[in-house]
Amino acid sequence: MLRQRLQQKLLQKLSPQQILLMKLLQIPANELEQRIKQEIEENPALEADTFENQSEDFEGNKAEESPDEPDIQESTDDLHDDFDVEDYYKSEDEIPEYKLQIDNRSRDEERKEIPFSTGISFHELLKQQLGMQHLDEKKRKIGEYIIGNIDDSGYLQRSVDAMVDDLAFMQNLEVKKEDVEEVLSIIQEFDPPGVGGRNLQECLLIQLKHKMKTEDSETLEIAYKILKRYFNEFTKKHYEKIMKRLNITEQQLKEALDVILSLNPKPGNSLGETSRTNQYIIPDFTITNNNGELELTLNTWNMPELRVSQTYSAMLNDLAKSKKRKAEKETFSFIKKKMDSAKWFIEAVKQRQNTLYITMKAIMDYQREYFLTGDETKLRPMILKDIADIVGMDVSTISRVANSKYVQTPFGTFLLKSFFSESMKKDDGEEVSTREVKTILKNLIENEDKKKPLTDEQLMKALREKGYPIARRTVAKYREQLGIPVARLRKELNN
Repeated sequence: MLRQRLQQKLLQKLSPQQILLMKLLQIPANELEQRIKQEIEENPALEADTFENQSEDFEGNKAEESPDEPDIQESTDDLHDDFDVEDYYKSEDEIPEYKLQIDNRSRDEERKEIPFSTGISFHELLKQQLGMQHLDEKKRKIGEYIIGNIDDSGYLQRSVDAMVDDLAFMQNLEVKKEDVEEVLSIIQEFDPPGVGGRNLQECLLIQLKHKMKTEDSETLEIAYKILKRYFNEFTKKHYEKIMKRLNITEQQLKEALDVILSLNPKPGNSLGETSRTNQYIIPDFTITNNNGELELTLNTWNMPELRVSQTYSAMLNDLAKSKKRKAEKETFSFIKKKMDSAKWFIEAVKQRQNTLYITMKAIMDYQREYFLTGDETKLRPMILKDIADIVGMDVSTISRVANSKYVQTPFGTFLLKSFFSESMKKDDGEEVSTREVKTILKNLIENEDKKKPLTDEQLMKALREKGYPIARRTVAKYREQLGIPVARLRKELNN
């Protein structure tokens, strides 16, 4: 039976301005510039101005407010204010230009440019070498298709059978499996050595074949046999089995392993270090130690200065005074919408800077001992809620700030979220960070006897002796998080 009734519901909806701010908070410094450029392209009412074109009013305002220390009293409520049309009717004297701009750098601040290296790419190098081969049109197409299926590490990511089918269906080229394998063998002779391997074993064998063409030694032959016949035993470090089956001494095995370990498991990356597009980490924050006083700087070197277009302001003012306002209602509405959007974006960027600064300032103060010394054992247990309570913001906001942001310190550049960790209690009741436990675990493994590496059980006992009551499965979890293999795989032969 259908009924009609009144019902009250309490709903919370985010305004477009809040959504914009949340999205900007997630963007790291190296992506913010592109986001600003995109907004400028989409909104003609938003302009980016160079410092030389700034007004005297703007310079006066900049002297009062340091760009490195944003006004932390400003609230996100500013983004929710309604913009009255009358705001746009005032003359330029009533609206100083600095109110429509965001200050991002000082006149004396050094502007740094990030260098990008250029050169031939990995795949272009392979295609160049393919072009030097005396191949017919059919084999050339096969070669180009094979190169297209080689990843940046130098490995072939497609099986020969699959490539035969692909060439038939996609390029209408009927080929046999033997044709593809023949061209693949040619590509595997290219530089860098090891390229075109279908797995790690084949990649290393290709490199050994290259070496054996110019060198003739028993050590190379033993290394080749190990990779060809006993690759599984090699990966599991069953050295005794290898010595017994090849009837070689421990010294011979060690020399062969030294050759194998000198090979490149990712041959494509050897070229990529200088020729591929480099991925630079641009820190969002910089912390410096000035005679025992920590100083925090927000990275704003690549941010243009934003302002609302004065041309659009004049157009809106003229339309407001025009007697044909009703006839030009759509034009008036369009311009007002674009100007509102530009003003919201400028305010959102400014609020983003404020939020980032006060959040990082709270983290810096909370972990003061670490940032002064660089000693990871000085890191205090810290979760998102700890910082949220200090700055008076929601945990989700702190999470967005910490995500994908980097901080440059005197001890290196680190991902911001790496400073957050759970706590555990020592035997004496002291609360310590789990990162401190990982640091001690890492030190234990680094100083162990590599001929007899410590098992997880032995590592657990060693940690308990130091006052850290930790279970064996927790040791295994921390070890895996540190990227450290099990004891058997850490074993090394005598030097």
